Amino acid sequence: MLIEVMRRLALEAGDRIMEIYDGPDFEVKSKSDASPVTEADEAADALISAGLRAAFPDVVLITEEQAASHSLTAQTFIIVDPLDGTKEFVQRRGDFTVNIAYVEDGVPVRGVVYAPAKGRLFYTRADGVAVEEMGPFDKAQAGVQKPISVSKPDNGALMVVASKSHRDAATDAYIAKYAVKDMTSAGSSLKFCLVATGEADLYPRLGRTMEWDTAAGDAVLRGAGGQVVRFDDHTPLAYGKSGWDNPFFIALAPGVDLKAG
Repeated sequence: MLIEVMRRLALEAGDRIMEIYDGPDFEVKSKSDASPVTEADEAADALISAGLRAAFPDVVLITEEQAASHSLTAQTFIIVDPLDGTKEFVQRRGDFTVNIAYVEDGVPVRGVVYAPAKGRLFYTRADGVAVEEMGPFDKAQAGVQKPISVSKPDNGALMVVASKSHRDAATDAYIAKYAVKDMTSAGSSLKFCLVATGEADLYPRLGRTMEWDTAAGDAVLRGAGGQVVRFDDHTPLAYGKSGWDNPFFIALAPGVDLKAG
């Protein structure tokens, strides 16, 4: 029931986002932290929030657009980024996603990541296995699901994915510690999914993120056999933190020989 509802709402939100994306110019506003927000963020947030509250009225719901009203921490909750990668959306680059995750005792155990412009849909099934569903997508019934799993990394030739909009010198310096075969850039939580499918081995993030940015992708990666650890001490990234801020982190396929920061 949980993942079916999350999947359907992600697809419905994706349709609404694409209506705005494919339409005439849309308004871009700035939030208090100077990050951009569009009518697509707000429309997707309203749609997903209404659907989740109707289906799961007793579960704490955290969304990016309503986070200011959630000053309390929680350990079990649903967390949503209705449009992750707003900068990619505004620049019409396509690397944006809808993220919905269920966190239990501080661990993201179920997640849906839908990239409507890319036609890619990833989620963790009720049995905990991460899959990529092949389109076209029927909102009422899941289609063909392809179980995904992380790579067996070669530490002499690693595949690295990094942020497209938030790349900096510190990230480049950290990546330089590894023997890199190839490097790609991607926006939003798609980076977690590229590690989950084995398209990349390593994704370091040395920048500010919030729990709604990462929870769904983290859940998908965990379900594919991967892990997300803190940059400083390599312990698992936890959720339900005060203020919903994440520390720097590294998403990886087990077997990557992690370097010190």
